Amino acid sequence: MRNPRAVYSQLMLLICLSLLSISNAFADVTLPRLLNDGAILQRDKPLTIWGWAAEGEKVIVNFAGKEKSTQAFEGKWQVTFPARKAGGPYELVVTGERNQLKRSNILLGDLWVASGQSNMELPLRRVRYQYPGLIETTQQPNIREFNVPVAYAFKGPLSDYTQGDWKAATPENLENFSAVGFSFAQKLLAENKVPVGIITIPVGGSPAEAWVSESVLQKYPQYLQKLQPFKDDAHVQATIAKDKANSDKWYGDLGAADIGLKNNWSQEKLDTSAWKTLQVPGFLKEQADNKNDRDFTNGAFWVRKTIELTQAQVAKKAVLWLGCIVDGDQVFVNGQAVGQTGYQYPPRIYAVPAGLLKPGKNSIAIRVTSYSANAGFVKDKRYALMFGDSKFGEAYSGDEEVSLRGEWQYKIAAAAAAMQPGTTLHYLPSSLFNAKLAPALPLKIKGVIWYQGESNVGRAAEYQQLMTDLIGDWRKQFQQPDLPFVYVQLANFLPAGSQPGESGWAELREAQRKTLAVKNTAMAVAIDAGEWNDIHPLDKQKVGERLALGALKVAYGKKSLLASGPSLKKVKAKGSKVELTFADAGKGLQAVGGELKHIALAGADKKFVWAKAEVKSNKLVVWADAVAEPKWVRYAWADNPEGANLYNSAGLPASPFEARVLD
Repeated sequence: MRNPRAVYSQLMLLICLSLLSISNAFADVTLPRLLNDGAILQRDKPLTIWGWAAEGEKVIVNFAGKEKSTQAFEGKWQVTFPARKAGGPYELVVTGERNQLKRSNILLGDLWVASGQSNMELPLRRVRYQYPGLIETTQQPNIREFNVPVAYAFKGPLSDYTQGDWKAATPENLENFSAVGFSFAQKLLAENKVPVGIITIPVGGSPAEAWVSESVLQKYPQYLQKLQPFKDDAHVQATIAKDKANSDKWYGDLGAADIGLKNNWSQEKLDTSAWKTLQVPGFLKEQADNKNDRDFTNGAFWVRKTIELTQAQVAKKAVLWLGCIVDGDQVFVNGQAVGQTGYQYPPRIYAVPAGLLKPGKNSIAIRVTSYSANAGFVKDKRYALMFGDSKFGEAYSGDEEVSLRGEWQYKIAAAAAAMQPGTTLHYLPSSLFNAKLAPALPLKIKGVIWYQGESNVGRAAEYQQLMTDLIGDWRKQFQQPDLPFVYVQLANFLPAGSQPGESGWAELREAQRKTLAVKNTAMAVAIDAGEWNDIHPLDKQKVGERLALGALKVAYGKKSLLASGPSLKKVKAKGSKVELTFADAGKGLQAVGGELKHIALAGADKKFVWAKAEVKSNKLVVWADAVAEPKWVRYAWADNPEGANLYNSAGLPASPFEARVLD
């Protein structure tokens, strides 16, 4: 999930963030960015206001009609006001000996930290077609987000953010909100009628070890060792320089070797009679009719297609939908560039400039760059030229469309060596704890929502302990021993299989399920909210609302709420059958759509076969003719357990699981 172009920004990040490691010896009194205009602070808990000033400087703080005073010690000052109920807006006034600061429109409500990786980070603009009109019509000023851009630090926790401001959930801001975070906040606001603030700090591709403090790394010597060299600024700068040089050279060499660039294969009219054909969507290695093309892994190839359009069509606004492309693309219509993306995950949705299309023949040319060994066009995505007179962004269905699926012509323009692996600095152990969580630690918060784990697939054996340590670490750092922690179990992903088998994604989900043993946690199951061909599924509303259900139960005291799907509690042998007992079944278990699917049994040899199941209220009775003495049972144990259909009466799905059968 790493964008190779990210190396270009790392040097600038280092320069900016290094300023924060300098002691705060300010001449004027200052406040952290989290206490800017529009902040939402936690109700019903003591309220800490802090900042920096010259040593010994007297500081007077006024908030909500109350006044506190203190003196700066070692460059920092802090006061604490008694807990207050939800309300506002309030003004915060901080007066020092040399200056005065005013912060307005501050609300007291519920403050949540949203963290994890790209599925929490993914902004609403990426799913605007899933929820037409949402961005344009939402006016919810009592939902606010403080979104922290990518940052990292290795020498210890930072005291403040270099960027970030509070933004209200209104059309001018909403497209940059976390889609999951917004859906979560919407449901909480509707249920509790209390302002909701989200401090959004996730980083795409980040592993869990990047989010724990260095004290936790003492238990994980391999991660502690990995961190140590990066405490040396010279090493960090040398790493950035090396990675940038490697990236520049790879793209530079490819550009110089690309005969498509040399011969202007993007032009409107080009003789392609000698080109080969490729079915889009699809991949070169699956379709190429010769070994050289099948073996193509790294480099550039071009695809072209000519389409016929009418006068009526070209008079309308047009949007190109080109699914997802592995890995990067540059797209040209009638010889003019209309869009480009540097890595495989974002959907390719490019507006076509007015007047570029014409009646009759129109050419589309795409330069594809590949560095991950599976060049081509992701299947089961939309490939079409959409026409519509409505605003761009509301043309998901469009007035009409011209399909771009089917036969294209292609030609390989240059092969390249494998790209040298780089070091993504913000994936290093503790780097994100130090830079993205630590500046928020003086605040009291309501809880944490977390969507992460994709980058730890393959390390499931340690993940449960690592997450247990992470939750404990955050609770200690926030000085809130029972801080609610609500997380998402990994969604379904990758092609579905027809037979029981092993799965790294299932193993990670099992580690997440077992983490529920930690008190005051809840888990949102998402195996029906994913997409086999997209690690960033679009259905973020379902995920956000399920997180909110978990939060209502563990953070808001709604203990009787049916907030999750059926959870396995007991497994017992009944002769050649197995009886499974579930909690959270509501009015009873349901096998939605007919017979229960994705249930498997195994004997002591752990060779699983599909099994039959009978639903009896909150129990399942499971058997398989081929397994006379069942010792193991699995449900939905696959990367993508497509069709898994065990739900409770509230329509919430059961978590995948593996369990030993007790005699």
